[in-house]
Amino acid sequence: MRAMRKSWLGALGAFLLLAGGAGAPAEAQAQAQETIKIGILHSLSGTMAISETILKDLMLMQVAELNAKGGLLGKKVEAVVVDPASNWPLFAEKARELLIKDKVAAVFGCWTSVSRKSVLPVFEELNGLLFYPLEYEGEEASYNIFYGSSVPDNKAIPAVEYLMSKEGGEVKRFVLEGTDYVYPRTSNKIIRAFLNKKGVKDEDILENYTPFGFADWQTIVADIKKFAAAGKKTAVVSTINGDANVPFYKELANAGIKASDIPVVAFSVGEEELAGIDTKNLVGHLAAWNYFESVKNSTNDAFIKQWHAYIKNDKRVTNDPMEATYIGFKMWTQAVEQAGTTNIDAVRQAIVGQKVKAPSGFVATMYPNHHLSKPVMIGEIQASGQFDVVWQTKEPVIADAWSKYIPESSKLTADWTFPWVCGNCTEPKYKMN
Repeated sequence: MRAMRKSWLGALGAFLLLAGGAGAPAEAQAQAQETIKIGILHSLSGTMAISETILKDLMLMQVAELNAKGGLLGKKVEAVVVDPASNWPLFAEKARELLIKDKVAAVFGCWTSVSRKSVLPVFEELNGLLFYPLEYEGEEASYNIFYGSSVPDNKAIPAVEYLMSKEGGEVKRFVLEGTDYVYPRTSNKIIRAFLNKKGVKDEDILENYTPFGFADWQTIVADIKKFAAAGKKTAVVSTINGDANVPFYKELANAGIKASDIPVVAFSVGEEELAGIDTKNLVGHLAAWNYFESVKNSTNDAFIKQWHAYIKNDKRVTNDPMEATYIGFKMWTQAVEQAGTTNIDAVRQAIVGQKVKAPSGFVATMYPNHHLSKPVMIGEIQASGQFDVVWQTKEPVIADAWSKYIPESSKLTADWTFPWVCGNCTEPKYKMN
């Protein structure tokens, strides 16, 4: 028994030493500062500004609220806002600047997976913490990132299952339309594997990618229309990101495509994106998220009221990435209070297990794989630009970092607690003997 305890303590000590020495520049961050600095790393210009700017505004609202209540650990929280300008290498430069120059205690940011993957090596090198608020393709579990939204297995797959159901129209053919980068391509790899497992043949799947900011959708929409003319019920599963969504939906309307003919279920279109589109021709198309502004509960009512009061505009919407940002910031502040410090290793340990009553009406929980449990909701676009929730899970669904539909991934475990302490392993790092 004594030998086992000695082995366990030795392994744990080695792990803590390794973790503690991984990033001295970020570790020293807030201990001697009069304020606690956090970084906001969102594109305020370029193709992604249409989606990301609102997350910067929400973070500033939460910081103002926290400071009005006395701050954190007796200190004011200072937000350092940078603009990586939808430039993926610039994301990494700005992240490094926030960690080394500004010595921030945590960073809240990124939207696209290519931006997240650009900064990931920086956070791992300097042992910083990134709170990422978007659904993404999975197949990743970093010690230095907390993933605040969903992965295909607990968002895209339920959405596709809904389309295949009687309630969702019994779809038989699928168009996988995405922006050309890692999130759509990996997500569609998982979706295709799922569809094949369900008996959908490759000839009934049309897969296509376009660049960021793409605007000339006439030919592609014509191809979609032609593909759907084969006599089987067809739907579009969209992972189009950024401002390319605006001309895409406009071209659908120009081509006379209605949701009753070819429904589109989108994973990156929410209330904020619809604010720039005439939605009368889009009624009936779908989106899958973990939250919609239209859900009815007291937490969401308070969230919307606070947002409108801060932004001084009752017409400004809330959306899923905003809710994920809200949850991430709440969990970070709770973890700092629990740890009694902004020390990276202490806060990281304290975040696992944190719970937040979310505007979705459910309790979000952070799991040892650094992913959240959240509900899955499918909303139907209304003429008002809001969504009517037509289907949702009864309980929050835990996000798996590694998809069970990809053979090489299904064997992997992500668990950053002892004895596993790994993001992609097949057995625990430390042995209990």
